[in-house]
Amino acid sequence: MAANRLTAVVEEEDAALLKFPKEFNNAETLMISEVLKILENRKEQSDKADSGQKLNEVFVKTLEHCKTFNRLGENKEKIHAVRRMLQNKNLHKFELAQLANLCPDSAEEARTFIPSLENTNQDEELTEILNAMYST
Repeated sequence: MAANRLTAVVEEEDAALLKFPKEFNNAETLMISEVLKILENRKEQSDKADSGQKLNEVFVKTLEHCKTFNRLGENKEKIHAVRRMLQNKNLHKFELAQLANLCPDSAEEARTFIPSLENTNQDEELTEILNAMYST
């Protein structure tokens, strides 16, 4: 009986089909660039407070990860512009974050990284989105 419940849960969740647990229905996705800005702000506040407390190891590792994989740069205006542009496209919030985080070079690469894009976007539309993202 437990195996049946596990199978049901696995069948319900599939990012390629944009099927996520119900807990994610109202959750907002963040781009790595946005997470980096939040963490840098928090680190700056901690440094200013000068409490002598070291930052949590997980915090530091997450900050370093975001620095390593940030593809949109440091410019807040650019990050906001990319989000606004992507929000105006016919994309699921998961696809929006994945495109901004992975920054694929082509429509084909985007579909390889994000299988849910396979049936929803034409090559021309996806190429247009990628070009707009890079020129923002």
